[in-house]
Amino acid sequence: MQTINVRETREKLSYLLDAVAAGEEIVILRHGKPAARLTSARPEKIQFPNRSELRDSLPPSRESSAQVVRELRDDERY
Repeated sequence: MQTINVRETREKLSYLLDAVAAGEEIVILRHGKPAARLTSARPEKIQFPNRSELRDSLPPSRESSAQVVRELRDDERY
């Protein structure tokens, strides 16, 4: 992690953006204290757990999900 002050940030913004794109994290200091952090805008990939066993263990539904939603919506109105 690289630290840089506000004045240097203004002068080297293009260089800093290239460094962030390469995966580096940069902390911008104001009066010697952290004021901001530059990180990549691309979100990290999220790995969701495998739920196929759970889905296979559930009994099949007798009603369509659209019908269930309609019934729930209608019950709320009256």
